[in-house]
Amino acid sequence: MSRAILVGIGVLATVAFWHSCQLLAAPREVIELEEAKADPDFHVQGEYLGKGTLPEGKKDQVGAQVVALGNGRFDVYLLDGGLPGEGWQRGDLRLRIRAERNSEGKVIIEQDGWSGQIEDGRLRLTKGEKSWELTKVERKSPTLGAAPPEGAIVLFDGTNLDWFPGAHFGPEKSLMSGVLSKPAFNSCRIHLEFRLTWMPEARGQARSNSGVYVHNCYELQVLDSFGLEGQDNECGGLYSLKAPDVNMCLPPMTWQTYDIDFTAPKYDESGKKIANGRITVRHNGVVIHDDYELPRATPGGQPEGPGPRGIQLQGHGCHVHYRNIWVVPKE
Repeated sequence: MSRAILVGIGVLATVAFWHSCQLLAAPREVIELEEAKADPDFHVQGEYLGKGTLPEGKKDQVGAQVVALGNGRFDVYLLDGGLPGEGWQRGDLRLRIRAERNSEGKVIIEQDGWSGQIEDGRLRLTKGEKSWELTKVERKSPTLGAAPPEGAIVLFDGTNLDWFPGAHFGPEKSLMSGVLSKPAFNSCRIHLEFRLTWMPEARGQARSNSGVYVHNCYELQVLDSFGLEGQDNECGGLYSLKAPDVNMCLPPMTWQTYDIDFTAPKYDESGKKIANGRITVRHNGVVIHDDYELPRATPGGQPEGPGPRGIQLQGHGCHVHYRNIWVVPKE
């Protein structure tokens, strides 16, 4: 066998090995709720609430967001005053401690003087002479399941895919991400609901990534950012423009809502922009952007320009799903 053939075989083997490693390294993504529930970590992750004051805290209520990191490991974020949007606001005291499942299957906290356990919907903590007991809660958006008002255009209600060319149904007759609406709009109100996938081993932008492109131009990020600080590239952020006022992202596999009030930019007869667009966003019922002026387009969509334009539900390598999508044109 010639040296050239041997080299060629070596290159092919290296490429095949690299691709197999990439596949092995790819984090799992679970889109079916029942499959996610089979993971014991799924039942530990979530939000907890209790009475008491944290060390260096100022309020008499404590919230906790327990974020699953895969393989029995968790980040626990302790929040002075309660949960985001309900007692805790950006800038309030926020502490991170770690939890891990031990060989007996118990989720234990032992770090920097903290000790405790998460079991049966209870988060018990001790530090020094103080102790806390928090109970797991499941918050739901007040606009979940909102019915379309008179004059609304229903883009998706689970019965058909007519308004999203090339679309596919997801679990429970939801709509899979990676689509652009056929109807186009200028200024409008938008209601939609989304569910993040279960990807505990993934990190950052790989963790259930999608995005709602209003006017197919301005991205409102969709990402599993549960428990994080809430940056412009995390859930609720106007990508590359503005972080949400508070991170209202709920745990993955929970149905969440965006309620968007959008005023389209204005252009003169020559196509020159003479007024920026504006946007107000409620995430799970809480205002996270209040009449924000959009100075430019965000990456990944169309450049700014006159409408009307469709609404893009970005496909970004993940399988985020959507439901109950309706739009009320304002002009």
